[in-house]
Amino acid sequence: MVVGGGVLATAAVAGIVAVAVVNEGSGGSASDAPSSSLPSPEELPTDPDTQPEPTFKDEPPPPPPPLDFIKDAEHDKAPLGTETLFPTKKVTINGRGYQRAETQATTECAKATHSDLGKVLDRHGCKELYRATFTRQGLAVTVGIAVFDKSRTAAAVKKEYEPNLNALPGSGVPDFCRTVTCRTTANSLGRYAFFTIAGRTDGKPSTSEDKTAARVSLDGSDYAYARVLQRGKVQSSKAAAAPGE
Repeated sequence: MVVGGGVLATAAVAGIVAVAVVNEGSGGSASDAPSSSLPSPEELPTDPDTQPEPTFKDEPPPPPPPLDFIKDAEHDKAPLGTETLFPTKKVTINGRGYQRAETQATTECAKATHSDLGKVLDRHGCKELYRATFTRQGLAVTVGIAVFDKSRTAAAVKKEYEPNLNALPGSGVPDFCRTVTCRTTANSLGRYAFFTIAGRTDGKPSTSEDKTAARVSLDGSDYAYARVLQRGKVQSSKAAAAPGE
């Protein structure tokens, strides 16, 4: 059977050579030379030992993407605390500078909220809630990052969000956003849901017309998103650098 296969392969190559001679003849005319006068095709190897060995690059597969590391508690093993989520006292968000004032962590998530947000967090099994307050030019924003077991739970919390996160005063920041209107946001990434509340430190309300307070609230949300994503990036980089994994 091997010999027969070799004959068929040789015939196929010969046919290709003949066509090539016809197509490339001078003047574009066909050749009348008998096939016996054409060059003999190269014999194809039939011995499997003579076949070229496949080659593979000696490189490890790439690590899973960052989001794979923060999708659930099973994969998200990096240290977690206010010092990892809010590591620096000065931050720049969307080109604007902020000063970190106060941080706080609790496993009793509802106690860091008021109205109906606590009920939403309890219903979905909030594990921890980390808060930090940042200030800028007479405004303050409290960022709250809530931790859940799975990403689908955090997404459900975002969908069912009800106000409000408690603003966190301290370290020179007065009690704010307690009895006046303030600007808020809610979002989620991986197994984390995060919320912001922002307003003026002089006690004046921040209505829908207060675009500056709304921008500060959005800056806080962007910062929370970036910090959560950074957790995934750090773990992904460590997985890529780990030998034999």
